[in-house]
Amino acid sequence: MQYRNGQRLPLEGLTARLSVNPRARRLSIRIDARAGEAVLIAPSERKLAEVVAFARTKADWMRERLAERPQGTPIAPGAVIDLFGRPTRLISTGGAGAARLTEDADGPLIASGGEGEAYARRVENLFKRVARDTLQTRTDIHLRTLGQRPVKMSIADPKSRWGSCSPHNRSIRYSWRVVMAPPAVIDYLAAHEVAHLVHADHSPAYWAVVQRLVGDHRPFRKWLRENGPALHAVGR
Repeated sequence: MQYRNGQRLPLEGLTARLSVNPRARRLSIRIDARAGEAVLIAPSERKLAEVVAFARTKADWMRERLAERPQGTPIAPGAVIDLFGRPTRLISTGGAGAARLTEDADGPLIASGGEGEAYARRVENLFKRVARDTLQTRTDIHLRTLGQRPVKMSIADPKSRWGSCSPHNRSIRYSWRVVMAPPAVIDYLAAHEVAHLVHADHSPAYWAVVQRLVGDHRPFRKWLRENGPALHAVGR
């Protein structure tokens, strides 16, 4: 069988996606928890058949890893979703009012109108507004620290990435979902993307810029690795 880059195929009771990475030094398997599939990585298309054969021997391991992926928290009344790392209750107000963030004796809560998908959309829009305000503030602070000119900032919902920077047109995109993380992690993400305006790669010089902005960045990176899949699963 002829395999091709990007192809999805059923494999031992699960879905596998083939990926060619010329920089890969060996055949490997990565679990994409967000998409619920295994990614089979080979350095060239002619090696795809080999990575498929290799993956068949790892079927049990792939199924176990996929079973461990976090279940999505629904955006619905009664759910609890973190905002700035704080558990925040979702309640319904009835009617069709927009979602608003408030607090009572039991802590922060989001009250919104709407039902079903309309309710979820209102709450998600609130998270996006909070993300835009918060990330714009942190981005501007790091830009000033580095003596950089303003950038065009946007909020999106990528499948797995937290942010991206395009130095050539001075634009930065962030995932709104990062506002569920603690403030220090949010600040690290802004620093991470702003630093790419100075160094587009992930060289030691680049990480030195990040360290200048937020100090030791390793705990924040570790937090996102360990908790990121659960944030990407919210509302899925």
